[in-house]
Amino acid sequence: MVSIGLTCTEAKSGTLQDWVVRTFGAEDVVELKSTPGHSTKSVWRPALYYDNEVLQGLDGTTVELRLAEQSLLLLVQRLDELLHFIEPATGSLAVHSHKSRELLILACTEVENSWGSFLKMADKTPPVRGFTTNDYAKLIHALRLEEYEVSLPRYSALPPMLPFGNWSSSNPTKSLVWYDAYNKTKHDKATHFSEATLQNCILAVSANIVLFAVRFGPFRLFNGAGTLPAYINQLFSIELSNCDPRSFYVPKLKLPTNQRADLICYGAEKNVEPWIVDSLVV
Repeated sequence: MVSIGLTCTEAKSGTLQDWVVRTFGAEDVVELKSTPGHSTKSVWRPALYYDNEVLQGLDGTTVELRLAEQSLLLLVQRLDELLHFIEPATGSLAVHSHKSRELLILACTEVENSWGSFLKMADKTPPVRGFTTNDYAKLIHALRLEEYEVSLPRYSALPPMLPFGNWSSSNPTKSLVWYDAYNKTKHDKATHFSEATLQNCILAVSANIVLFAVRFGPFRLFNGAGTLPAYINQLFSIELSNCDPRSFYVPKLKLPTNQRADLICYGAEKNVEPWIVDSLVV
């Protein structure tokens, strides 16, 4: 049994299920959807933790990571600036302004860019007129977007948010309230200026945080160094809500030839074999 930084081994006796029940008292044992040592391109799941392991296991590059961090930093900084002037409270979440409209358009444009990148990573070719939300909605379950919950702990008026929680492939634009608002206020400002609310801005920026976490893992946002983690830690928290443990990854280890036969627990980070990255399928 392997978790981040912790490995338990014992000489084989019986089946794996026998062992986890006998040793750990496991109940309702289910089988993982992925083979140990396999990951899916660009889709983070628990078990990928260390920076070099995340990039290798998700088939990312340092250049892609740097550009994604810079784009997200600009959004979070703009939201932080907006929060200096509008305090998130029950009566102010519907406040709108030229600045909030500007941020909503920028944040949703970045969301579209990320969606398009994921589809291209899945070898989808955009039609002549480009991808639409009918195409983007194919990512809902492939990226497990509905599981990501974002909070702003400093602001009690804001409950935890699931930016993609209500996204439906049967109604791919209107089921994302913040994205529908962006479309309306972008194309018809005179009629829909009021759609550019503070709440929609917060949701749109949160959606970008989710998409970053899917592509590069969440740990770098909160445990890394630099300006972006400083802003993220100041404003946000993120967790998986009602997630399916069967979708988690498990690393494959190469154990030494003289491995002890008794039950031992130890850190085996150096024994993790390179991940086999499977294609993203949507």
